[in-house]
Amino acid sequence: MVEQYFSAEPASEDVRRTLTVTLQGREATVETSNGVFSGSRLDLGTSVLLREVPEPPESGTFLDLGCGWGPVALSLAFAAPDADVWAVDVNTRALELTAANAKRNGCANVHAAQTDESGAPLPEQSAASCETLPGDAQFDLIWSNPPIRIGKEALHTLLMTWLPRLKPNGGTAYLVVQKNLGADSLIPWLANELGDGYEVSKYHSAKGYRVIEVVRNK
Repeated sequence: MVEQYFSAEPASEDVRRTLTVTLQGREATVETSNGVFSGSRLDLGTSVLLREVPEPPESGTFLDLGCGWGPVALSLAFAAPDADVWAVDVNTRALELTAANAKRNGCANVHAAQTDESGAPLPEQSAASCETLPGDAQFDLIWSNPPIRIGKEALHTLLMTWLPRLKPNGGTAYLVVQKNLGADSLIPWLANELGDGYEVSKYHSAKGYRVIEVVRNK
């Protein structure tokens, strides 16, 4: 059985590979490995997300939810060097790679933090490469290619753990989801669960993916 990338402690051999990718118009050299999401390339859904979302604010507190080896976190850090960028994942190898890739590319504003298997932030971090996310942290911006394949119930729990952390009066999230993996049904579900203080809509479609926008108004 192929190990899923959402394992907290990957059992597969840690075989590092070096990639050169273009993020926010900049060439970045990164390391990837087995047992992390899209460990051999920049995922197509992530590419769609990074190409279609609006430019982030120049500063603020941002979140990469389900960071993998860190392309979204690096993109946020490149675009907004004055922002605090938090990259969270359950996978310790992914977090180690994200922290190392941020350091390699001069992104001192990226902070890696581990979550538990439900997606909730851990109050204490065991890995040296990780930092503890403040329990009351809220976010101006969330970008995510969420782990759809963890299953609907786990995905819903994950999203409802983090989307309510958007800051009132304008905090915004962009999620990229394949159309054939339930993107269109996720939009009304999120709108119903989040309630009247949020607007949820399809922001863009490309290459079989939907980019979903979630805005917290109050």
